[in-house]
Amino acid sequence: MAQNSKLKSIKYSISKNWKRVKNLGGPKGFFKKVHSRILRNRAQKRYGTVSFPNEERAKAERETVFDKKIVFSILVPLYNTPEIFLREMIESVQAQTYEGWELCLADGSDAEHNYVGEIVKEYKDKDTRIVYGRLEKNGGISENTNACYELASGDYIGLFDHDDLLHPSVLYEYMKVICGVGADFLYCDETTFSGKSINKMITPHFKPDFSPDNLSTNNYICHFSVFTRELAEAAKVDGRLFRKEYDGSQDHDLILRLTSKADRIVHVPKLLYYWRSHDGSTAKDISVKSYAIDAAKGAVKSYLESKGYKNFEITSTRAFETIFKISYEILGTPKISIIIPNRNHLDDLRRCITSIREKSTWKNYEIIVVENNSDEDSIFEYYKEIEQAENIKVVRFGGEFNYSAVNNLGVQAAGGDYILLLNNDTEVIEPRWMEELLMYAQRPDVACVGGKLLYQDNTIQHAGIVIGLGAHRTAGHTHYGISNLNYGYMGRLCYAQNVTAVTGACLMVKADIYRELGGLNEEFKISLNDVDFCLRAREKGYLNIFTPFAELYHYESISRGSDEKGKNADRYNKESEAFKAKWHEALEIGDPYYNPNFSLDRSDYSLKI
Repeated sequence: MAQNSKLKSIKYSISKNWKRVKNLGGPKGFFKKVHSRILRNRAQKRYGTVSFPNEERAKAERETVFDKKIVFSILVPLYNTPEIFLREMIESVQAQTYEGWELCLADGSDAEHNYVGEIVKEYKDKDTRIVYGRLEKNGGISENTNACYELASGDYIGLFDHDDLLHPSVLYEYMKVICGVGADFLYCDETTFSGKSINKMITPHFKPDFSPDNLSTNNYICHFSVFTRELAEAAKVDGRLFRKEYDGSQDHDLILRLTSKADRIVHVPKLLYYWRSHDGSTAKDISVKSYAIDAAKGAVKSYLESKGYKNFEITSTRAFETIFKISYEILGTPKISIIIPNRNHLDDLRRCITSIREKSTWKNYEIIVVENNSDEDSIFEYYKEIEQAENIKVVRFGGEFNYSAVNNLGVQAAGGDYILLLNNDTEVIEPRWMEELLMYAQRPDVACVGGKLLYQDNTIQHAGIVIGLGAHRTAGHTHYGISNLNYGYMGRLCYAQNVTAVTGACLMVKADIYRELGGLNEEFKISLNDVDFCLRAREKGYLNIFTPFAELYHYESISRGSDEKGKNADRYNKESEAFKAKWHEALEIGDPYYNPNFSLDRSDYSLKI
């Protein structure tokens, strides 16, 4: 505990301990090293062998009678597998507390590694659930796994690597979900590990629930993917489950196809898969399998084309070669109505509007300033100045300040196809910010799109919102206050992703959807109206997206003051209670895009203590 406290104090003293930070590789390396160390320490105490069932619990799990009789066919292509890896892999399957499984092994090993077949025979002679086939030649990972599939007779198919390990309770946990909600595709949390012990964790990965945009940009699902035989058959292309042309990213290709056809995708938020890192494994170094990068791009391209997308571009991001930025084609030249509430604060509004006009590459927009009870002559002089432009107008809201009502009035005056809510204390950084928002907002399955907002010192103010996060347990910003140089947890600051909500300080939505939802809820006068709006969009079946590629500065709370002090705090407390009352069911369930193993007291993806 003392060590964690020390690390915590170091992290929050970056500006005061720059020399120390620099020695740790700068802010990017610093956060990565300190945060990873804390994450590993906590994960080892809760998610390693200590989480394995004791004899009593294992007996109870083995004796559990489920409503369904399911056989899992676990596919493992073998190729020159080291003896110790092979034995540990097989024994991790044999250790399963749910015993309805078969292990399908297709062996493409060369003549120098005949021991692989001999070892499998040793186990097979004692356990008839092991099915073995010797391949005439090594056909590569996809063809060899297809051969495993041909051996399978089970109801569900599981994908397992020949050098990895399973938690003893993983099939038991999957059975609970299958019998409980009829899941046809399942996955769990995982970790890489080194050496002889799974407790030597390198990168624990606690995943979100199904997130289609995350999956398009990187294979965050990965292990331990299990799916019905019916789904596997439906996902075949030209009679093939795995496609050889995507060797190296064959799992990503298959998972994209499977999830696009699945009816009930379930994430089991428990660390149940252990991915061994060793020389020659992708877990250690993607450059070992550089062909996997091109294969991953090809898999994503194939998937997007199957969904009807054209003229898009896929590029690697700064986080990792197989974490992608997808630049979608923008259809037509729709008009964007930028709604900016304002009261006084001439300098802030001037900076905001000037940055839009001088930096933006998207030209078909209008700016609607909603004036609310200004009492300084200078701001009215500025209004006269900007209203000379054809695409800027000022409308007046005369009542008591109500952020929702002010924006709703602005939207009434808007003539655009898209609404872009924008605070007056923002400043454009990325010239293509509107295009980056628009490429997602134009999709029929998307409602709200938000950008990355930075404080003046280039630390994160907004990178997506998680409900239930923070002291009030209403909603909070993830990665709050960390350096913009940081990659974020598992690279999340580097790719567009699904989130429950984005901030109204920069939020784009189709005008039709804004009106369909009835605009912002005016009962939330000051705060949480944006989160409420996003939740209502989610109720309608829409996705909400955060993209780090639309980047602005946000000089937060300059115009209205902080919500943390004085009467503003009282006001925020009141609206927080109203929000919790309205959305109590969603808050109780938890944010689907934020793993329940993470703390709700911190925004840096720390594990619960």
